Amino acid sequence: MLKPLKDRVVIKMVEQEEKTAGGLILPTVAQEKLQFAEVLAVSEFTDKDDRQVAVGDKVVFEKYSGTEVKLDGQEYIIIKEKHIVAIVE
Repeated sequence: MLKPLKDRVVIKMVEQEEKTAGGLILPTVAQEKLQFAEVLAVSEFTDKDDRQVAVGDKVVFEKYSGTEVKLDGQEYIIIKEKHIVAIVE
């Protein structure tokens, strides 16, 4: 597993629904890629009082931010915590 440093967080994209609310199945080309992910690891170097996200949180993050990493066949994104814009509850 990846261990983030400084103010970074490891996230993994959340699979998106292929159906609309009305039950229509969307082809991959028609689906807009939303920036939803799950937090897998948070830096141990960040002061716990400064941390706003925790492992397991579902988050929304800024487009075009972070570094994509492929490890053991899985794709992850290492992102600065400041580029996470919301926690999905």
